[in-house]
Amino acid sequence: MKLPSIRSLTLRAALSFALISCLVVSGLGLYLYSSVRQSLELRADYTLIGRVERFRQLLHDLYNVRQMEDRPALFESMLGNEQDVRIFRRVGEPPFINVNPARMMPPDMTPVPITQNLTLGDLHTGRHPDGIRVRWVSALAETGDGGATVEITAAYVMAQEENMLAAYRLRVVAAIALAILLTSLMAFMLLRRGLRPLTAMSNRAAEISPANLDVRLSEADTPSELRRLVTAFNAMLDRLQAGYEHLSQFSADLAHEIRTPVNILMGQTQVALGQARTTDEYEQLLESNLEEFTRLAHIIENILFLSRVDQDAIVIEREPLDLSDELHRIADYFEVLAQERGMGFQVEAGGTAYANPVMWRRAVNNLVINAIRYGDEGSTIRLCADSGTQGSTVSVENAGAPLSEQQIDRMFSRFFRGDASRSLYTESNGLGLALVKAIMAIHGGSAQASSSGNGLIRFSLHFPPHAPS
Repeated sequence: MKLPSIRSLTLRAALSFALISCLVVSGLGLYLYSSVRQSLELRADYTLIGRVERFRQLLHDLYNVRQMEDRPALFESMLGNEQDVRIFRRVGEPPFINVNPARMMPPDMTPVPITQNLTLGDLHTGRHPDGIRVRWVSALAETGDGGATVEITAAYVMAQEENMLAAYRLRVVAAIALAILLTSLMAFMLLRRGLRPLTAMSNRAAEISPANLDVRLSEADTPSELRRLVTAFNAMLDRLQAGYEHLSQFSADLAHEIRTPVNILMGQTQVALGQARTTDEYEQLLESNLEEFTRLAHIIENILFLSRVDQDAIVIEREPLDLSDELHRIADYFEVLAQERGMGFQVEAGGTAYANPVMWRRAVNNLVINAIRYGDEGSTIRLCADSGTQGSTVSVENAGAPLSEQQIDRMFSRFFRGDASRSLYTESNGLGLALVKAIMAIHGGSAQASSSGNGLIRFSLHFPPHAPS
């Protein structure tokens, strides 16, 4: 079985749980060990004090020290631990009872007076040669006849307590190790089970390909913590699918648009090369080819502009434009072209727009050209504009065949054109209205198209108000 990588989220989380478990169990074990140790030491101290007080009571019940000297075994056996120390002596004399198996040297201690009871503060700490903790105490006792004073020196060697603590330490270490092991295994198993939705998401995402872009992640059985991620991922897939389909359609339309002038160029050139031609015929051929090259250049220029709009955040400089003057200039410029179809202009404009002059004129020009190409012969094209606190609006109206909702929805799409009858008088490549929409996007505005039942087609451009500097 392949071991999980250290980069695995499951393994990292399991190790984190193991570390937390180690810290918690270790802290708890240390606290319990310290509490047990303190309890054992306190019990040993009280045991030592109790036994020394008992020695004092026994000495008080004796008539003289001689009785104690005659029966030393009675006092030697009164401390149960064989390593404990019992030393009895008259003040200033050598000990008459000296039980000290390890030959330990008592620390400097001031004996507790006869009239004072022993307390924990009277105890002293030492060390056994084996390193075991030893508690010492020294006290004075008086015999029953009041004629002799005996100094009692006792020590309690905590051998049994140290053995108990050593065994307890082993249990604590074993508990810590077991807790770490169990926590790691259980956390790893639970996390692997809990992260199965991620595995399902990755398997589902692996099914997505250019030929299968409609696959989406399921939100129904997704945990609430991952639902937002799934929603965002599906939304991203929707955008990618729409972009891919748009790009595919754009590529197909572009190939179609370029193929037409290229085929014309090839056909005319092949015909011209079929036999010898006069100079005038060659000049006509070159003029025709130049028209096709100009058309190709225009298509390429528009495509490059749309590409920059899609990819880059274009920064533009805006200027105040007098709407009446601008629309009258446009009407005068296209008057001759409109008259070829018996059309005329009606301008109703006022106010000021804040936009990039070149782009503003290009957008309105494209709408006017569109109205001339597709409007009814002999009709009037209305150019209207006004401005206010919400910005400025420019509209171009012309009479023509009514448009369906589907045609209106696709009006600003790239390479979109209506039926063949609407393209009779045009050499349009279907990019004019797409450029208008792109220019409005750069300005932060909007472009809309509408068609009434009586054949009135209206294009409206809304430019945002001037932003204060």
